[in-house]
Amino acid sequence: MRYLLYPIYNMQDTMKKVFILTALLSIAIAGKSQIVLNLDSCRALAIANNKELLISNEKINVAHYKNKAAYTNYFPEISATAGYMRSQKELSLLSKDQKNTLSNMGSSVDGALQQVGGALGQISPDLAQQFGPIISILGDKLGDTFNSVGQSLVDALRTDTRNMYAGAITLTQPLYMGGKIRAYNKITQYAEELSRQQHNTSLQELILSTDQVYWQVVSLANKKKLAEGYLSLLQKLNNDINLMVAEGVATKADELSVMVKLNEAEMTLTKVEDGLSLCKMLLCQLCGIDITTDLTLEDEAITDIPLMSNGEPANLEAAFANRPEIKSLELAYLMHQQKVKVERAEHLPSLAFVGTYMLSNPSVFNSFENKFRGMWNVGVVLNIPIWHWREGHYKVQAAKAESRIAHLELDEAKEKIELQVNQATFKVNEAAKKLIMANKNQEKANENLRYATLGFNEGVIPTSNVLEAQTAWLSAQSEKIDAQIDVKLTEVYLQRTLGTLK
Repeated sequence: MRYLLYPIYNMQDTMKKVFILTALLSIAIAGKSQIVLNLDSCRALAIANNKELLISNEKINVAHYKNKAAYTNYFPEISATAGYMRSQKELSLLSKDQKNTLSNMGSSVDGALQQVGGALGQISPDLAQQFGPIISILGDKLGDTFNSVGQSLVDALRTDTRNMYAGAITLTQPLYMGGKIRAYNKITQYAEELSRQQHNTSLQELILSTDQVYWQVVSLANKKKLAEGYLSLLQKLNNDINLMVAEGVATKADELSVMVKLNEAEMTLTKVEDGLSLCKMLLCQLCGIDITTDLTLEDEAITDIPLMSNGEPANLEAAFANRPEIKSLELAYLMHQQKVKVERAEHLPSLAFVGTYMLSNPSVFNSFENKFRGMWNVGVVLNIPIWHWREGHYKVQAAKAESRIAHLELDEAKEKIELQVNQATFKVNEAAKKLIMANKNQEKANENLRYATLGFNEGVIPTSNVLEAQTAWLSAQSEKIDAQIDVKLTEVYLQRTLGTLK
C-alpha cells in the first residue's frame, strides 16, 4: 500500500496541517509501506521536527514575557515586609536606681513621717502621745499607697522589647524616571520582534537546506536511472561483441575494451546507489523520519523543467524589506538608540510617589503596649544626581558608539545583499542558458549514438566509435540532469536572497 502525502505546507497555516501530515506519515511507517513525498511535504516535516526552530519559538516566548514584564513598570508596585527579632535584653527608659526609688517611694514617705513623730515627741510629750498613733497609721497608709503608685509607674515605663514584631505595606508609583521606563519597554518590544526575525532566518535556512537535499536526491535518482540505462547498453554491446568474436568478426581487444567499460559502468552505478542512499538518509533525518524508511520523491521521475522566464530585474528595495537579516539589524539599531536613552535617564532626576502603612509590637502610639498598632504615611521621593565625575556622559557616549556600529553593520549588510541578489540573478540566467545547451547536446548525443549503433550493426563502424558515442551520450544526459537541478536550485537561491522563500 502506498501513501501519497499531498502538499500541505503553508507559512500562514496552522500547525494542524503539520499534525495531520505527521499522523499520516506515522501510519505509513507503521505499515512498513513505501512513502512518497513531494517538496512541500518535506518542508513541512522538516519544520515540524527541527529542534532549532523549536528553540527559536521558545526564545520568542521569552522575549514576549520580558516585554510584558517591562510594561508592568508603568503601574504601582505594592510590597509587604514583616520581621521578628528576639533580643537578650529589653530596652529600659529608667535606671535601676530610678526603678528602686519609685518602687520604694511610699517607704520613704513613711520614714519621713516617723521622723516627724519623733521630732514632735521631743518638743511636747503630750502632743506626741496625742498625734503619735495618727502619724503611724497615716505613714502606713501613705507608704503602701505611694509604693503601689511608684511600682505602677515602673511597670508602665517598661518597654518589653525582647520580642519585637514589625511589618509594613508599601506602595510605590513612578512619576518620572527620565524616560527610562518607556525606553526599556521599547527595547523589549524590539527584542521580541528581533526574536521573530531570527526565527524567520532559521526557517529560511532550513527550507534552503531541505530543498538542496531534496533536489540532490532527485538528481541522484535520475543519474541512477541513467547509469542503469548505460549499463544496459554496454551489456547489449558486450553480448553482441561476444557473438562477433565467436564468429571471428571482432577481435579480442574489442571484447576487452567493452568489458572494461562494462566494469566502469557497474562501479559507477554502485557509487550512485550508495550516494542516493546516503542522501535519502539525510533527507529522512531532516524530516524527522526513520532513516531506514523506504522513501520515494514525486520529482524523481521528472524529465523536463520549465525555464524561469527572464522578468524584470530584482527589486533591491523589496529584498531589503523582505530579508529577515535586514529587519534584525534595523531592530538592533533601534534597540541601541533606546539604550542611549536608558543610559541618559540613569543620570536624570527621578520622582516617585510612596505610600506606606507600618505596624509594630510593642507599639509606642499609646505609650508602650504589647499590641499591634500602626499608622499610614504618604509622600514623594525625589532623587537628583549631582556629580559622578561625568560617569553618565561617558556611558551615553559609549551607547552612542554602539548605535553607530549597529548602523554601519546595517549598511554593510545591505551592500552584501545587493551583491547576493545580483549574483543570484546572474546564476539563474546562467543556469537557464546551460540547460538550453545541455538539451541541444543531448539531442546531438542521441543522434550520434543512433548512427553509431546502426553503423556497428551494419559492420561499418568499429567498436571504439560505439563506445565513444555511448560515453558522449552518458555525459550529455548527466549534464542535462545537472543543468535541470541547477535551474531549480538557483531559483531557490534567488528566492532566498530576495527574502521570498516560503
